[in-house]
Amino acid sequence: MKLNLFMVLGIFLSGCSASPLPETPSPDPGDPQAPAAAMPYTPVMAGTAAHVPVGLKPWRELNDRVAPGAGRSP
Repeated sequence: MKLNLFMVLGIFLSGCSASPLPETPSPDPGDPQAPAAAMPYTPVMAGTAAHVPVGLKPWRELNDRVAPGAGRSP
């Protein structure tokens, strides 16, 4: 019984193993004539929003706007 279990386990595990991939020749990195992928220039700050300082705002109105419920009653 144990022999059958080990045989089934061995067959299962051999099915899970991958066959080696064929080696493909790669270009010599020291060859200056080797083809290279084109890399477009992308500025580091592309897509960012400009943040500038703003003037002061009345704090009581800002607090009333974010207060829970109807806010402060006069």
